[in-house]
Amino acid sequence: MTKAVVRYVGTGFAGWQVQPRQRTVQGALEEALRTISGQPVRVTGAGRTDSGVHALGQVCSFVWRANADLDQLRRSLSCMLAPEIRVLSIEPAPREFHARKSAAGKRYSYSLYLGPEADPFTAAYAWRVSPKLNLDRLASLCPLIEGEHDFAGFQSSGASEKLSTVRTLHSVRLAPGGVFSPLDARDLWRVEFHGNGFLYKMIRNIVGTFTEIARGALSESRIEERLSSPGPYRGLTAPAHGLTLIEVLYDPPAPAAS
Repeated sequence: MTKAVVRYVGTGFAGWQVQPRQRTVQGALEEALRTISGQPVRVTGAGRTDSGVHALGQVCSFVWRANADLDQLRRSLSCMLAPEIRVLSIEPAPREFHARKSAAGKRYSYSLYLGPEADPFTAAYAWRVSPKLNLDRLASLCPLIEGEHDFAGFQSSGASEKLSTVRTLHSVRLAPGGVFSPLDARDLWRVEFHGNGFLYKMIRNIVGTFTEIARGALSESRIEERLSSPGPYRGLTAPAHGLTLIEVLYDPPAPAAS
């Protein structure tokens, strides 16, 4: 098994997952690998980022021939792929490694721009919200969803998997600056999420709810109401372009027996 770390700008893609007649990140990787190997190669991603969502550290796994020069493979892929996709690393992985099933957690960041006017250098990577948004109020909301909860009330309809909706958010915090580094970051902020897993549009729905409360349109009690709701989410969903997958986390391998 082979493990690769990939970064991409999601603006021009219909998400990660292969879809008929759509340009996707998984599809681009599989096509490049097929060209190199001469046969189909199935790539498994750690998460199915939606259309327009970016990634700094998406992880994927695929089967590749043993003893191959993986650094040469990485360079070849980087030459073949569109400039919006870059393969950061490729390394051997244990046979049982699975990019999604082996993941222990993920880190995401959602970027907000509070400037008085739209800015061309942030428009593709941050959601422009009202400059009157109360940042202190927004920061105070973050701890309310930390810990283990049933997040069904924050999951959008259309989720493809009928699994448990209980997730643990280890930390949620508001921080200055965006994920990327534009020339002027004075009006950029980001909400950082670290959890063991995330439901369909869960982060975008949480951010949408947070911003509604922080501008006075909703009561803080709406968070508890949604944590008690069976779902699906009914409310403002933050747009996809502000969301970035930062990192996929894996447990360290167990030490070898002495």
